[in-house]
Amino acid sequence: MKIGIVCAGDGEVQPFLQMLKEEKRTEKAMLLFHEGRIEDTEVAVLFSGVCRVNAAVATQLLIDAFDCGAVINAGTCGGIDAKLQLFDTVVSTEAAYSDVGDDILTEFHPWLDSIYFPADPGLVAAARKAAQKNGWEDRVYFGRMITGEQFVKEEKRAYIASKYAPLSADMETAGAAHVCYVNRIPFLSVRSVTDTAEHDGVDAFEENCEKASFAAADFVRLLLREL
Repeated sequence: MKIGIVCAGDGEVQPFLQMLKEEKRTEKAMLLFHEGRIEDTEVAVLFSGVCRVNAAVATQLLIDAFDCGAVINAGTCGGIDAKLQLFDTVVSTEAAYSDVGDDILTEFHPWLDSIYFPADPGLVAAARKAAQKNGWEDRVYFGRMITGEQFVKEEKRAYIASKYAPLSADMETAGAAHVCYVNRIPFLSVRSVTDTAEHDGVDAFEENCEKASFAAADFVRLLLREL
């Protein structure tokens, strides 16, 4: 099965491009797709640009134009749960929007059972196995991710924590999960922490983005070994 890997930014995709073998490049919709193999798994990799619509466009193209049978959203996130430290890695079990009305996606298309898009159980199981086999148990957390269109600063962090109780927040995961849900395609998000309540703000993100991006990519590489 071919795996699509979509990252938000060019810095987040760079670790994957360094792993990629037998690369072929294709441009579509102002996006550059890189095809090849990582850990003997056929992949198509790109950065979509920031925000959920960009992630959604890229994810749909991975499914339609590149015949990907599963999609992994990888990169960085803000830590919301207090137990998360910088560079810990979060694996999604479910994802939702923080800035969409609670009834929009349950009362209307795609008629979700709740506000949360579930991650694929098989991919989650493979991620758990990868963590256990490679000694990542103390660095990888499994749980809920929340997606909104703005960088989560201190005043917003408490609201998101109270309403959704997520592990992390970002700007793309739920958008990619949404597309995979309606296409009935397995989805998972793997993101590493750049900022927390203790290390807050855009400056923390920029300082820690490269290291966190490599942490997320390293774990995705281990995950691909299990597929």
